[in-house]
Amino acid sequence: MGVQMALYEFSVTVTTQYVEAQSDPAKDNYVFSYTITVKNTGTVGAQLIARHWIITDGNGKVEEVRGLGAVGYQPLLAPGQQFEYTSGTSMVTPHGSMHGSYLCITEQGEIFTTPIPEFLLVQPRTLH
Repeated sequence: MGVQMALYEFSVTVTTQYVEAQSDPAKDNYVFSYTITVKNTGTVGAQLIARHWIITDGNGKVEEVRGLGAVGYQPLLAPGQQFEYTSGTSMVTPHGSMHGSYLCITEQGEIFTTPIPEFLLVQPRTLH
């Protein structure tokens, strides 16, 4: 008889939006919101502890952001549960990208990281 290994895994999906009402292109300020869904696709309950973002603007300037939790939360997710939140960022160019990772810990104390796939932040083309 084989022993089934516990599977520690979160999946991450992202949708983005350009926030025209908060942006001011004349002052090189472009605001984007992003909604992230983190789902426990593993077999063991685990908690999202910290985040690490790598934000790159259209000029290639990179900013790294680290912090506890996500929008102030450190959700404990049972297998199949998900946590969704919306946050935002501003940059000096009308396009850029973000990616990173979450630091997670299982109920048994095992630490693992979950990659956040790269997503693009793009101001839509406007017609005049």
